[in-house]
Amino acid sequence: MRGCSGPYQQLLSQLQRQANLTEDTSSLLEPYIQHQNLDTPILRGSCTEHPGAFPSNDALRGLSKRSFLWTVNATLGRVLKGLVTLQKQLLKPQDLEELETAKRNIQGIRNNIHCMSWLLNGSSDTVEPVPTGPGPWLQLTSALDVFQAKLEGCRFLRGYHRFMGSVGWVFREWGESPSRSRRHSPRRALHKGVLKTKIFRRGKRPVPRGHLPW
Repeated sequence: MRGCSGPYQQLLSQLQRQANLTEDTSSLLEPYIQHQNLDTPILRGSCTEHPGAFPSNDALRGLSKRSFLWTVNATLGRVLKGLVTLQKQLLKPQDLEELETAKRNIQGIRNNIHCMSWLLNGSSDTVEPVPTGPGPWLQLTSALDVFQAKLEGCRFLRGYHRFMGSVGWVFREWGESPSRSRRHSPRRALHKGVLKTKIFRRGKRPVPRGHLPW
C-alpha cells in the first residue's frame, strides 16, 4: 500500500505510542477546561462521558483485529467531525492550539490504522463493527445555552480520551500476544525462543505445536 512501510511490530509500536499520547487528558481536555472556565470541583464532576457514546473497553477487546481497526478508524472519523463542530461553535482557531494538534494526531493514527489493516489483509477475520449507540457526535444545538454547550464539549472530550485509553490497552495486548485472536479465549503466554510441545497421535510421529503434520 502506498505510503505504508515498516514491519508489523514497528507499526504496532507507533500505534501504541500514538494511543498513549492521545489518552493523556493534558493534551486536550485539560486545556479546554481551563479555557472554558470549567475548572471547579462541581463542574469537573459533571464532565463525564455520555454512556454509549464511545465503544467500551470490553467491547473493543472482544473484536477481531480487523474489526477492531475498522471500529477505531470509524470512531476517530466521527471524533474529527466533533472537534470541527467544537471549534466552530465554541472556539476560534487561535483559541486552543491543542485542538489543531489533536486533529493532526488523530489523522496520523488513522493513517497507521490503514497501513495495519493492509498488513492484516490476508487474515480470514470478518469485519464486525461494534455497536456504539448514537456514536460520538457532538450535538451543539441552538437549544443549548453557552454553559450547556461548554459542558457537552467537556463530556465529549472526556469520552474521547477514555476511548483512546481503551484503544491503547488493546494495542498493548497485541504486543504481548501477537498471535492471539481478539475473539478467542486467552491462551498460555508465548515464551521467548521456540517452544515445542509434542503431540502424540496413533500411528504418527510427534508433531511440534503450531505446525501441521505432513
